[in-house]
Amino acid sequence: MRILLVGAGGVGSAVVAIAARREFFETIVVADHDAGRAARAVAGRDARFVAAAVDAASADAVAALCREHRITHVLNAVDPRFVMPIFDGAHAAGADYLDMAMSLSRPHPARPYQETGVKLGDEQFAVADRWAESGRLALCGIGVEPGLSDVFARYAADELFAEIDEIGVRDGANLTVDGYDFAPSFSIWTTIEECLNPPVIWEAGRGWYTTEPFSEPEVFHFPAGIGPVECVNVEHEEVLLIPRWVSARRVTFKYGLGDEFVGVLKTLHKLGLSATSPVRVGDVSVSPRDVVAACLPDPATLGDRMRGKTCAGTWVRGTGVDGRPREVYLYHVVDNEWSMREYGHQAVVWQTAVNPVVALELLAAGTWSGVGVLGPEALPPGPFLDLLTGYGSPWGLEDSSLAEGKRIVRTGGSTAYVP
Repeated sequence: MRILLVGAGGVGSAVVAIAARREFFETIVVADHDAGRAARAVAGRDARFVAAAVDAASADAVAALCREHRITHVLNAVDPRFVMPIFDGAHAAGADYLDMAMSLSRPHPARPYQETGVKLGDEQFAVADRWAESGRLALCGIGVEPGLSDVFARYAADELFAEIDEIGVRDGANLTVDGYDFAPSFSIWTTIEECLNPPVIWEAGRGWYTTEPFSEPEVFHFPAGIGPVECVNVEHEEVLLIPRWVSARRVTFKYGLGDEFVGVLKTLHKLGLSATSPVRVGDVSVSPRDVVAACLPDPATLGDRMRGKTCAGTWVRGTGVDGRPREVYLYHVVDNEWSMREYGHQAVVWQTAVNPVVALELLAAGTWSGVGVLGPEALPPGPFLDLLTGYGSPWGLEDSSLAEGKRIVRTGGSTAYVP
C-alpha cells in the first residue's frame, strides 16, 4: 500500500504519528500546500515517509502526484472545501480514496430550514457508478464523526437490536484550554460550516429534512467523568450516511457546544464573518471566515494547554434481539493527557486521525474491501472495533436497559455493572 496523505495540519500530522507505529504500508507521501509544514510532519520519521507540496484545489495536481509516487490510496486530511478536487484527482490516477468529511452542502434556496438543498456528499454519491465501474473504492466519512460513529451504528444494528427506533450521534467534551478565552479544539472553518448550516434529520416515511441551527437542545450524560452536556442539532454526515445502510426510524446528530460557543457562532454569522465569499478590504480581497481562522490559535498547537477528555459516540434506542426495549450508547473517549504523552497530539485531532489509519490497515489486509462510494456502515464493524482496541484505544458501551436502574459499561473487553 502506497498512501498519499493530503494535508499536514493537526489531523494529518497525527495520522503520521499513529501510522509510524504500524507496518501495513510501504510509503506515505505527506503533501501540503506548505512544503515546510509537510517536511515538519515527517521530520524524524523513517524512510517510508516522504514530504511533498501539492495544490489541493487542483485535481490535476493531485493526480500527477499520485502517478509520480505510484499511489494506491489517497487520504484526504484537509477541510471539506477541497473534497471534490482530491476525490476527482484520486479517481483520475486510479487510486482508492478516503476522507473524513464529505463534499459540501448548499441550503435549499427558498426553504432552507424545512427542505434539503444539495446535501453533504451528494456530489460524491452522484458519481458512485463511475467509481464502481472502474473497480475503485471511495470510503467516505472515516474519521471519528463521521466514521467511528457510523461503525457503531452498524454494530448496533448487527449485534444488539432487532429493530431500531432512533440512532443519535452525540458528541461532548469537558476540554478547557489554559490562557485563552476562546480557542476551538478543531478547525474553526469546518466548525462554522457544520454549525451554521441547516441541520439535517432523517425519518422513515419522510426522508431527509432540515431544521433551525442549534435546535432541539437536550442534556446528554457523557461517560468517563465528562458528565451532562447540552447538545443541539448540527449538520453532519452521519445523518446522510447511516440511513443508506442501516434501518432506523430516525437518525440525528447533536453536538455539545455550550452557550458561549453557540453565542460566538451566532455573532460571527450576524456580522457576516462566517461568509466564505471574498470581500474587498483596501487593495486585497479576503474571505471573512479565513480571517476568523487566522485570528484564532491553530488547534494543533493547543495540546500542551488543553485539559480534559473528548467523547464521540452513538446512542441507539429500540427493541433488542431478545425482544425487550433497549437503549445503548457506544462511545470512544480520549484523554488529552494520554494522547499528548503517548503521541504528542491533542485529543480531538488524535481521535479523528486514528480511525482512517485503522481503516487503511483493514484495507491493506483485505479484511475490508469494496467498490463505489461507500460509508463506513457499509462494511463489517467487528474487525474495525477489534483493531481500534488493538491500537491501545478501546471503545465502550453503556447499556441502560437493565432492571434496577443499572447499566452495563464495557470498555476494551471488560464489563462492569454500575448504578
